Amino acid sequence: METLLSILVGIGLSAACGFRVFIPPLIISIAASSGHLKLAGEFAWMAGTPALIAFSIAAGLEIAAYYVPWLDNLLDTAATPAAIVAGSIVSASMVGDVSPFLKWTLAIIAGGGAAAAVQGVTVVARGASTALTGGLANWVVATGEWLAAIVTAILAVMLPILALLLLVVSGALILWWALRKKTVKPAAV
Repeated sequence: METLLSILVGIGLSAACGFRVFIPPLIISIAASSGHLKLAGEFAWMAGTPALIAFSIAAGLEIAAYYVPWLDNLLDTAATPAAIVAGSIVSASMVGDVSPFLKWTLAIIAGGGAAAAVQGVTVVARGASTALTGGLANWVVATGEWLAAIVTAILAVMLPILALLLLVVSGALILWWALRKKTVKPAAV
Protein backbone atom coordinates (compact mmCIF):
# COMPACT_ATOMS: atom_id res chain seq x y z
CA MET A 1 0.00 0.00 0.00
CA GLU A 2 2.87 2.36 0.81
CA THR A 3 4.35 1.84 -2.65
CA LEU A 4 1.01 2.60 -4.29
CA LEU A 5 0.65 5.81 -2.28
CA SER A 6 4.19 6.87 -3.17
CA ILE A 7 3.38 6.30 -6.85
CA LEU A 8 0.23 8.43 -6.51
CA VAL A 9 2.23 11.18 -4.78
CA GLY A 10 4.77 11.01 -7.60
CA ILE A 11 2.12 11.25 -10.31
CA GLY A 12 0.42 14.19 -8.58
CA LEU A 13 3.72 16.03 -8.21
CA SER A 14 4.57 15.24 -11.82
CA ALA A 15 1.29 16.73 -12.98
CA ALA A 16 2.13 19.87 -11.01
CA CYS A 17 5.39 20.05 -13.01
CA GLY A 18 3.19 20.60 -16.06
CA PHE A 19 2.00 23.88 -14.53
CA ARG A 20 5.43 25.06 -13.33
CA VAL A 21 8.63 23.05 -13.56
CA PHE A 22 10.33 24.18 -10.34
CA ILE A 23 7.44 24.51 -7.88
CA PRO A 24 6.96 20.76 -7.27
CA PRO A 25 10.67 20.17 -6.53
CA LEU A 26 10.49 23.15 -4.16
CA ILE A 27 7.45 21.64 -2.39
CA ILE A 28 9.28 18.29 -2.22
CA SER A 29 12.34 19.97 -0.74
CA ILE A 30 10.28 21.78 1.89
CA ALA A 31 8.24 18.68 2.78
CA ALA A 32 11.26 16.36 2.90
CA SER A 33 13.45 18.74 4.91
CA SER A 34 10.67 19.20 7.46
CA GLY A 35 10.13 15.43 7.75
CA HIS A 36 6.71 15.30 6.08
CA LEU A 37 7.85 13.40 3.00
CA LYS A 38 10.11 10.40 2.54
CA LEU A 39 12.28 10.45 -0.57
CA ALA A 40 13.82 7.50 -2.37
CA GLY A 41 17.40 7.06 -1.15
CA GLU A 42 19.20 8.49 -4.17
CA PHE A 43 17.06 11.63 -3.99
CA ALA A 44 17.82 12.50 -0.35
CA TRP A 45 19.82 15.50 -1.60
CA MET A 46 16.51 17.23 -2.37
CA ALA A 47 15.93 17.63 1.38
CA GLY A 48 19.14 19.60 1.85
CA THR A 49 19.53 23.35 2.27
CA PRO A 50 21.40 23.87 -1.05
CA ALA A 51 18.54 22.20 -2.95
CA LEU A 52 15.96 24.24 -1.05
CA ILE A 53 17.76 27.47 -1.94
CA ALA A 54 18.26 26.47 -5.57
CA PHE A 55 14.63 25.39 -6.04
CA SER A 56 13.39 28.58 -4.34
CA ILE A 57 15.42 30.80 -6.67
CA ALA A 58 14.48 28.78 -9.75
CA ALA A 59 10.77 28.79 -8.86
CA GLY A 60 10.79 32.54 -8.22
CA LEU A 61 12.55 33.27 -11.52
CA GLU A 62 10.23 30.93 -13.40
CA ILE A 63 7.12 32.58 -11.94
CA ALA A 64 8.44 36.08 -12.70
CA ALA A 65 9.47 35.19 -16.26
CA TYR A 66 5.92 34.16 -17.18
CA TYR A 67 4.75 37.72 -16.49
CA VAL A 68 6.93 39.09 -19.31
CA PRO A 69 4.57 39.30 -22.32
CA TRP A 70 6.78 37.93 -25.10
CA LEU A 71 8.85 35.67 -22.86
CA ASP A 72 5.90 33.60 -21.64
CA ASN A 73 5.18 32.07 -25.04
CA LEU A 74 8.89 31.51 -25.66
CA LEU A 75 9.23 29.77 -22.30
CA ASP A 76 6.47 27.32 -23.23
CA THR A 77 8.78 25.96 -25.93
CA ALA A 78 11.47 25.13 -23.38
CA ALA A 79 9.06 24.29 -20.56
CA THR A 80 7.41 21.40 -22.38
CA PRO A 81 10.45 19.08 -22.50
CA ALA A 82 11.64 20.43 -19.13
CA ALA A 83 8.27 19.57 -17.55
CA ILE A 84 8.44 16.02 -18.91
CA VAL A 85 11.97 15.52 -17.55
CA ALA A 86 11.08 17.16 -14.21
CA GLY A 87 7.89 15.11 -13.96
CA SER A 88 9.85 11.91 -14.53
CA ILE A 89 12.49 12.83 -11.93
CA VAL A 90 9.93 13.98 -9.37
CA SER A 91 7.95 10.79 -9.82
CA ALA A 92 11.07 8.64 -9.43
CA SER A 93 12.03 10.51 -6.26
CA MET A 94 8.90 9.23 -4.54
CA VAL A 95 9.26 5.52 -5.31
CA GLY A 96 11.91 3.73 -3.30
CA ASP A 97 11.09 0.06 -2.75
CA VAL A 98 10.88 -1.25 -6.31
CA SER A 99 13.39 -2.31 -8.92
CA PRO A 100 15.13 0.53 -10.77
CA PHE A 101 13.63 -0.71 -14.06
CA LEU A 102 10.09 -0.53 -12.70
CA LYS A 103 10.75 2.80 -10.94
CA TRP A 104 12.04 4.55 -14.08
CA THR A 105 9.44 2.92 -16.35
CA LEU A 106 6.67 4.23 -14.09
CA ALA A 107 8.41 7.58 -13.71
CA ILE A 108 8.81 8.14 -17.43
CA ILE A 109 5.42 6.84 -18.52
CA ALA A 110 3.18 7.98 -15.64
CA GLY A 111 5.20 10.93 -14.32
CA GLY A 112 6.44 12.28 -17.63
CA GLY A 113 3.05 11.58 -19.21
CA ALA A 114 1.15 13.45 -16.48
CA ALA A 115 3.49 16.43 -16.77
CA ALA A 116 3.20 16.42 -20.58
CA ALA A 117 -0.60 16.29 -20.47
CA VAL A 118 -0.87 19.22 -18.06
CA GLN A 119 1.81 21.21 -19.89
CA GLY A 120 -0.09 20.65 -23.16
CA VAL A 121 -3.21 22.18 -21.63
CA THR A 122 -1.26 25.20 -20.35
CA VAL A 123 0.31 25.76 -23.78
CA VAL A 124 -3.14 25.74 -25.37
CA ALA A 125 -4.51 28.09 -22.68
CA ARG A 126 -1.67 30.56 -23.16
CA GLY A 127 -1.98 30.34 -26.95
CA ALA A 128 -5.71 31.02 -26.75
CA SER A 129 -5.11 33.93 -24.37
CA THR A 130 -2.50 35.38 -26.71
CA ALA A 131 -4.74 34.96 -29.75
CA LEU A 132 -7.86 36.39 -28.10
CA THR A 133 -6.31 39.26 -26.13
CA GLY A 134 -3.00 39.92 -27.86
CA GLY A 135 -1.27 38.67 -24.71
CA LEU A 136 -2.91 41.21 -22.41
CA ALA A 137 -4.61 38.49 -20.35
CA ASN A 138 -1.63 36.14 -20.22
CA TRP A 139 -0.88 37.32 -16.69
CA VAL A 140 -4.17 35.73 -15.62
CA VAL A 141 -3.09 32.40 -17.15
CA ALA A 142 0.36 32.74 -15.54
CA THR A 143 -1.17 33.40 -12.12
CA GLY A 144 -3.55 30.46 -12.47
CA GLU A 145 -0.70 28.17 -13.47
CA TRP A 146 1.58 28.87 -10.53
CA LEU A 147 -1.35 28.73 -8.11
CA ALA A 148 -2.43 25.41 -9.63
CA ALA A 149 1.15 24.11 -9.33
CA ILE A 150 1.27 24.98 -5.64
CA VAL A 151 -2.17 23.57 -4.83
CA THR A 152 -1.62 20.40 -6.88
CA ALA A 153 1.81 19.77 -5.35
CA ILE A 154 0.60 20.31 -1.78
CA LEU A 155 -2.45 18.13 -2.35
CA ALA A 156 -0.24 15.44 -3.91
CA VAL A 157 1.90 15.37 -0.77
CA MET A 158 -0.91 15.68 1.77
CA LEU A 159 -3.84 13.92 0.04
CA PRO A 160 -2.53 12.00 -2.99
CA ILE A 161 -5.76 10.18 -3.82
CA LEU A 162 -7.75 13.45 -3.77
CA ALA A 163 -5.10 15.14 -5.92
CA LEU A 164 -5.27 12.38 -8.52
CA LEU A 165 -9.07 12.44 -8.47
CA LEU A 166 -9.11 16.22 -9.01
CA LEU A 167 -6.66 15.92 -11.91
CA VAL A 168 -8.77 13.22 -13.57
CA VAL A 169 -12.01 15.17 -13.10
CA SER A 170 -10.37 18.39 -14.37
CA GLY A 171 -8.99 16.57 -17.40
CA ALA A 172 -12.38 15.02 -18.15
CA LEU A 173 -14.10 18.43 -17.89
CA ILE A 174 -11.55 20.04 -20.21
CA LEU A 175 -11.94 17.19 -22.70
CA TRP A 176 -15.75 17.43 -22.50
CA TRP A 177 -15.59 21.20 -23.04
CA ALA A 178 -13.22 20.85 -26.00
CA LEU A 179 -15.36 18.16 -27.64
CA ARG A 180 -18.53 20.16 -26.99
CA LYS A 181 -17.01 23.25 -28.62
CA LYS A 182 -16.00 21.15 -31.61
CA THR A 183 -19.47 19.65 -32.12
CA VAL A 184 -21.61 22.73 -31.43
CA LYS A 185 -22.82 24.14 -34.73
CA PRO A 186 -23.42 27.87 -35.12
CA ALA A 187 -27.07 28.86 -35.31
CA ALA A 188 -28.43 29.69 -38.75
CA VAL A 189 -29.10 33.35 -39.29
